[in-house]
Amino acid sequence: MTSPTDNRRPIRSRDTGWARGAAAIIARAGISPDMVSAGAVVFAAIGCTAFVAAGAAHGLVRTGLLVAAALAIQARLICNLLDGMVAVEHGRGGPAGPIWNELPDRIADALFLAGAGYGAAIAGIAWASDAGWAASALAVLTAYVRELGRGLGQPADFRGPGAKPQRMALLTVFALASAVVEPALCRPGAILAVGLTFIGILAAITVARRTFKLAACLAAQSER
Repeated sequence: MTSPTDNRRPIRSRDTGWARGAAAIIARAGISPDMVSAGAVVFAAIGCTAFVAAGAAHGLVRTGLLVAAALAIQARLICNLLDGMVAVEHGRGGPAGPIWNELPDRIADALFLAGAGYGAAIAGIAWASDAGWAASALAVLTAYVRELGRGLGQPADFRGPGAKPQRMALLTVFALASAVVEPALCRPGAILAVGLTFIGILAAITVARRTFKLAACLAAQSER
């Protein structure tokens, strides 16, 4: 059997002073880790709105919206970091914690990736919305295979190359590149569309790697 802490993603920033301090402040304020997890969805909704609005904007307004979307991605990741720290290090986890640990992440992934796709489509790259939804579906699949493995008694598999931190890091880079580079290219939406396709490919590779690893572990277990 696996324990709840087996499902904690290894994150180096968890040991930094700012993260420990922020988690302590949140815990002292009486804010539950479930509320922090919900905050990640709020930031994802803000990022989704910024991506979509950027599709119809021009000039500095478009640049500002894309930067806002990139900042929202980072804020979501900070929420994802702190909710677990408040729950585990400060003993604030509740019975519904496993739900809040997973479900908001899936919603946030879809909001960011689909929102970026719609924004790029509005900007003029019609197929980008399909790329955004494909990346969203594959992102959910990466988590599904991980949780399937845990349900079968295996440790959580966080391998990439398209795990959540990697997806969100790439989306941040592509959002900022869209803000900075696309004005010179005179092709708004192109960088995000290509980026979403790349993220989708990496997520598909991740699904395959995790699935093959899970099958190999189960086969080895059956031979013992």
